[in-house]
Amino acid sequence: MAVTREDVMHIAKLARLGVDPATVDSLTRELSAILGHMDVLAQTDTSATPPAEGVGSGGTPFRLDAGAAPSLDKPLESFAPAMKDGFFIVPRLATHDDSRSDA
Repeated sequence: MAVTREDVMHIAKLARLGVDPATVDSLTRELSAILGHMDVLAQTDTSATPPAEGVGSGGTPFRLDAGAAPSLDKPLESFAPAMKDGFFIVPRLATHDDSRSDA
């Protein structure tokens, strides 16, 4: 597949890239070479090669969707510096602290 200057400028516009007009010819040749290589790869016989793991019609195998309570070796209270009424007490974030005055 041959890439034209117009193709390069169109792709650059879609990608919102600023392309120096002096480099358009170089980019056109490079993109044409890349797409030519992709054509060669597409014509390669891969019938004797097994599909990559996880790719193909089999897809990703499903696992049982079952939840279980995590095993805690220590009491829940040991994971936080402070607790109140069964909730963790955490420090207030400075960005959410409305007690500061910006005066």
